[in-house]
Amino acid sequence: MGNYVFGSEPAWYVLYTKAREEDRAEYNLSAWQVETFTPRLIERRYDRLTGKQQNVIKHLFPRYIFARFRADQMLHKVSFTRGVHSVVSFGGSPAVVEDEIIEMLRARLGEDGYVRLDDELKPGDKVVIRDGPLKNFVGVFQRRTKDQARISILLTAVSYQSHVLIETGMATKVAV
Repeated sequence: MGNYVFGSEPAWYVLYTKAREEDRAEYNLSAWQVETFTPRLIERRYDRLTGKQQNVIKHLFPRYIFARFRADQMLHKVSFTRGVHSVVSFGGSPAVVEDEIIEMLRARLGEDGYVRLDDELKPGDKVVIRDGPLKNFVGVFQRRTKDQARISILLTAVSYQSHVLIETGMATKVAV
């Protein structure tokens, strides 16, 4: 790499955005033909008023997005793009993110384009229900339903056992 000049090849960088302006920054960077990657996930919440589950789209890394560009040509433009607060830097130089990290994050995207957080449950895992009328009840994971949208858990409460089906996103594995 004898003739390599810092930032002369496209690389991934981390951008710190203004509060709740990840989407705005991403949109404005596209005007400069800057490739961006903003991993998002779906969080399921239980609405206490309607009794129904709601899906809320959230950023995996709030206030941070990834952008691929040549620093020697685009750093100034990217830094002053609407929605961008700053380019994350160490020692005065923008911090490069290895392609493998971006690929690892992209590999966790489901068919729907959202990040899958694999708190992969195995039969026998202890779980706590995060939301709904059974909130904070502890049970034992048994199996997923055929449609993968629900799980079967065994609840034990005051010498009473019951099998219940709940939405997959409503239970969290308990750390042992």
